[in-house]
Amino acid sequence: MYTFNIKTPDKKIIPALQDKIDNLTKPKGSLGRLEELAVQIGTIQQTLCPVLKNPQNIVFAADHGVIVEGVSFSAPEVTAQQIYNFLKGGAGINMFARQHHFMLKVVDCGVNADFGHLPGLFDRKIRKSTTNYLHQAAMTKAEMNRAIEIGIEMVDLAWQDGTNIISFGELGMANTSASSIWMSYFTEIPLKECVGAGSGLDNKGIAHKYNVLRQAMANYKGDGSTEDILRWFGGFEMVAAVGGMLRAAERGMIIIIDGFIMTNCVLAASKLYPEVLEYCIFGHQGDEAGHKLVLDVLQARPLLNLGLRLGEGTGAICAYPIIESAVHMINEINSFQKAAITKYF
Repeated sequence: MYTFNIKTPDKKIIPALQDKIDNLTKPKGSLGRLEELAVQIGTIQQTLCPVLKNPQNIVFAADHGVIVEGVSFSAPEVTAQQIYNFLKGGAGINMFARQHHFMLKVVDCGVNADFGHLPGLFDRKIRKSTTNYLHQAAMTKAEMNRAIEIGIEMVDLAWQDGTNIISFGELGMANTSASSIWMSYFTEIPLKECVGAGSGLDNKGIAHKYNVLRQAMANYKGDGSTEDILRWFGGFEMVAAVGGMLRAAERGMIIIIDGFIMTNCVLAASKLYPEVLEYCIFGHQGDEAGHKLVLDVLQARPLLNLGLRLGEGTGAICAYPIIESAVHMINEINSFQKAAITKYF
């Protein structure tokens, strides 16, 4: 597996950042989380004047073999259908990307369809869908490594675009199932508390989904390592996101974390390299069962709680204006000295 060199940002700059914020023309601490975000971003960038450049959202897409077990409300063909919708600009993520001026890239890591040459689609297909992990590993070690490499490549392309703040999204029917299993293994939270409705299962459907995933975990024959859990139960799009997150942290980029699936991807990434969390801002807490629990394990404080569960990176992009406000705050509010105002705290 690829070796990353992720450094913990030097914390020596924090007192200077805090001093600058405390001397802006406002009561001390009065801008709350914005002040905390400004300190975090300034620490990542090692500057008192942080900047956000060319925000980008990368959507990784792939299908999951386990979908034949009826664990998803959505039909298997929806992944491919949504790819066409993305490329025509008609999906939720397209609207949010346009609104907040994000560059959007869509990557086929393993969709069970033949697209041919589609303008705007990055064709990085490993194969059509993972294997059904109810019976055997979802992917081989070589395929897992290839998925990691795809994530690295896409972040390197974003870096070449001048991007220093990035979010990741996913497209793949049944990927909440894989996420629930990762969550249970990596947090030791009982599987039942990790399994939810996904794209719209009713209580009977959730119970069936749980039983299938419970049996898949009982059938597991791997060595229990983080890499093996990723390989056995993951989707190509999820492993690519793990690789992308690790590469973004290695590049010193700010990472906005989206919903349940991407939170479990960064959970997995942190099991390999804990330092990755230093670069993460958690965009939102979604409605999927288990999301709050995994956020709590990560000691993450999401910026929004809007009942979102679309995925694709939508919650991350929705949170971006708050992050942007934190950067404008530290750079544009006058200091007491510059404004000739007596401190009032």
